[in-house]
Amino acid sequence: MSLVKNPLSLISTFLWIGFVCAISFMEAWLKFQAPGITVALGLGIGRLVFYALNKVEWVFAIAILLSSIIAKERLLSFKTIPFAIPLLFLLIQTFWLLPALDARAELIIHVHDLPSSNLHFYYVGMEIIKVSTLIIFGIFHFKTIKS
Repeated sequence: MSLVKNPLSLISTFLWIGFVCAISFMEAWLKFQAPGITVALGLGIGRLVFYALNKVEWVFAIAILLSSIIAKERLLSFKTIPFAIPLLFLLIQTFWLLPALDARAELIIHVHDLPSSNLHFYYVGMEIIKVSTLIIFGIFHFKTIKS
């Protein structure tokens, strides 16, 4: 028999994974394939979408934290390391990377010609690690009980 000790945390974890995969790994590059989408328009859409995604990710992170506290789970344990990594990356993205990407997008929209940057590679790398560690964290929520 299988038991989920903290269902809200489990649901929030896998919804978070779904949002990141849908936006970061699908929408981000597909919008530029649509007919009539210019770089400026695509960047403008991306800025809105990633700002919204960041807010949704915070809702999931806070839901996981609060449900873990309510369920009286140990917040500092081996099983929470896979949650600490996405939380750290979310902080970095919120306070450094997204503002830097936003400023760069604004410059590209108005100036059009900028030297290349590694910021997008950092973002994609963080997203890959974030999803991977969230999957591990989600798996840790399942516990087998012998009857």
